[in-house]
Amino acid sequence: MSKSAKPPPSRSASKPPARKRAARPSVVPRAAKGRTATSPKSYHHGDLRRVLIVAALELAEEGGADAVSVREAARRAGVSPGAPFRHFPSRNDLMSAVAEEAQRRFRSAIAAAIAETSSEDPLVRFRAFGLAYLRWAMKNPAHFEVISSGKYFAHDQSEALREDNDELIAMTEQLLTDALEQGQLRSSDLRVIKIAGRALVYGFARMNIDGHFPRWGIAPADAERMAEAIITLFVDGIAKPV
Repeated sequence: MSKSAKPPPSRSASKPPARKRAARPSVVPRAAKGRTATSPKSYHHGDLRRVLIVAALELAEEGGADAVSVREAARRAGVSPGAPFRHFPSRNDLMSAVAEEAQRRFRSAIAAAIAETSSEDPLVRFRAFGLAYLRWAMKNPAHFEVISSGKYFAHDQSEALREDNDELIAMTEQLLTDALEQGQLRSSDLRVIKIAGRALVYGFARMNIDGHFPRWGIAPADAERMAEAIITLFVDGIAKPV
């Protein structure tokens, strides 16, 4: 090659600009409109714990609770496999945090439904409670399974989960107490009514998770109407005839 020959263009100069990867949409809880969850792809220093929880919630939503792992949450968040262990030393710790976030969204959805009910009638509000419970559980089956099943983490070790659950129980008890004081209930045994109501909504939600609806002739499009019907039937059953 002569000294006057021009050197070939470098690879970096001829390489076309890299295409930007589309940002992954963040998971925004249906129960908390107006609040935005941090997207794993928007991770920056200081957010890692929150980002990992959101990533794990996405994994649960996409593949069920069994699909959640610390390593996969790290991959989804775009960090090294060892990075999450400062916040979550084990899968149990991550699942506990996932359950706490899911339970917070669950409780918020129920509280919002009661607050949006214009009637001050305790049984009308109790019906709104039960329907909000079932709507959230059917829209978020994997998240509901995490908070309702004891096989993914040690429930008794989560103080936040206990507090949220205690608040839901207290809501139930207050509504039923108000109904009893206003002479609306057939029975004064509030404990039986409370447990019966819990068994009804929990059982219906589990039927959905376990895939029983088709066997009982409940099409996906009819599930919410069926939920409304069974809640109405239960409330009418515990109410004293006018």
